[in-house]
Amino acid sequence: MKTHLRRAAVTGGFLFFIYIIIYMNLSVKPEKAAKDRISEEAVLRKLDRIEESLNKLETLIAVSPNECVANVEPSEAPKQQKVTVPKLYPQSVLFTQWGDDLSEDEQKEAEALFREYGYNVFLSNRLPLDRKLSDTRETRCLHTDYPKDLPSISVVLIYLNEALSIIKRAIRSIIDHTPKHLLREIILGGRPQHNDDLGQPLQAYIDQIHKEMPGIIKKVKHKQQMGLSQSRNSGWEHATADVVAILDAHIEAKVGWAEPLLARIKADRTVVVSPVFDKVHFDDLHVEKYVAAAHGFDWPLWCMYESNEPGWLHKKDESQPGKSPSVMGIFAADRLFIGEIGGLDGGMKIYGGENVELGIRVWLCGGSVEVVPCSRIAHIERAHKPYAPDLRHVMKRNALRVADVWFDEYKRNVMIAWNLPLQNHGIDIGDVSERKKLRERLKCKPFKWYMENVYTSLETWDNLLGYGTLRSGIFSFYCVDEGPVPGNILILFHCHGYGSQHCYYNTDGQIIIGEIKSHKYNSNRCLVDPGTGSIPTLHSCQLAKQNRLHVEWDFKQGQQIRNRVTKDVLEISQGKYAYYELIIQRCTGQQWTIQHIITSF
Repeated sequence: MKTHLRRAAVTGGFLFFIYIIIYMNLSVKPEKAAKDRISEEAVLRKLDRIEESLNKLETLIAVSPNECVANVEPSEAPKQQKVTVPKLYPQSVLFTQWGDDLSEDEQKEAEALFREYGYNVFLSNRLPLDRKLSDTRETRCLHTDYPKDLPSISVVLIYLNEALSIIKRAIRSIIDHTPKHLLREIILGGRPQHNDDLGQPLQAYIDQIHKEMPGIIKKVKHKQQMGLSQSRNSGWEHATADVVAILDAHIEAKVGWAEPLLARIKADRTVVVSPVFDKVHFDDLHVEKYVAAAHGFDWPLWCMYESNEPGWLHKKDESQPGKSPSVMGIFAADRLFIGEIGGLDGGMKIYGGENVELGIRVWLCGGSVEVVPCSRIAHIERAHKPYAPDLRHVMKRNALRVADVWFDEYKRNVMIAWNLPLQNHGIDIGDVSERKKLRERLKCKPFKWYMENVYTSLETWDNLLGYGTLRSGIFSFYCVDEGPVPGNILILFHCHGYGSQHCYYNTDGQIIIGEIKSHKYNSNRCLVDPGTGSIPTLHSCQLAKQNRLHVEWDFKQGQQIRNRVTKDVLEISQGKYAYYELIIQRCTGQQWTIQHIITSF
């Protein structure tokens, strides 16, 4: 508005000046006009030309620079063409829904950082450290009054191959969203990285934070790779507050995250609590609300979400804490209580199983585990874990260690799940003697109590007779396989021993193909003789039994596999294109063996 007023003033002044000159020219004496032979008509024509020029000048002065460009004839206006940069990494999941407007150099930088960290560091570096996240708490959480005298809290941030901007944002979010009188300290625990991002640049940020809150951040330096499990233990040991919250470094604490956790621990110091994790997508870093769910596991000890217990559902109040069989990697607990039950297992390696071990130990040794819906943490789910591209080996080792200490007779289920022999599996699980003494000293309950009272949906697998790969005596290099994309037709394939070739024979006469399910609410897939034709099929074991399909087989190790109803047997035959396939036919004497025997059959 001011610009237009200023332009009008200048224009008006200029025109006034011109009119004064004209007025002076026309106000000459008649004698001089006669002398110059200027007629009245000539003067009028001159005035018309001056007025036309002034109008054009006024229009030109009044138009803005942008309007000038717009008034250029279309043929004269510069044509701007949008340059489309081709995607350099069309197979990368980072660019599936993000990155269309990046240059080639930016794409290269983003992809390199993504491969190194497993999430979008390129974008993270360009986002505010204090970015605003939507409040995903239930309405009743917003109106909950918490006690004034809540316990103090130490927050342990664990990092392993984390980007600087991610850690800085985690620190900023904790400081901004934790009441200052409750936050005792933030402890950074991690291993040295190959780059120097977490050296001087991180220290410079800590120094900046200390101007705001002196001494609030502490660093626990590890000279060598300790893994996430040991970093958690080390962070807990250095904490000084009443409550210790152990968080991944790739999180953002949300508004009101701490008070609900502290209130539950104040009410019961033996409860270990976990917030609800809202998902931060690894590519565009947007946050998706997750519903409250319990934390469970399967027999290989991989973590998983579970439906909340029926008792929680009957309350019809989604703001209330719910019991959980276990805990994932983010939790809070009374610092002294954790020490009383043995801290975290110092013999666990790198990643995996340590959180399951803690959850089981808490339940067996006098405590409980809960998920608190009114506490929300935004957590990045990495596309891949750069510190361990293949976690199977270390996960297997950690799972066997947990099973040996806590699972009693059910430790065999862990070995079955990993397709290991029940005796002499050959994997070094470290010294567990101190952990077994701890269990005796605390007078912890047996694992059967846990299955009957806490995690009732776990399958016992009591009726299994044998497991592992299933091979014909004639073609021992071929194994029964559910196929690369499980359908209804099982196949024969060169033996590799992975999950699609795991088979299980039980006392019901069922032959389960593919990895066996760990929970009662899931259905396995069983070998079925369709009764017509020669092609064996796979069906849900439960549905096959309900529909009275031919799902029961007589099988003795090293002998035939014969259907109990049709009396046909499972065999290998050469197909029309010279490759071998599984068929159902009358006996020709083929014999089968299953890899591991639980009970002689």
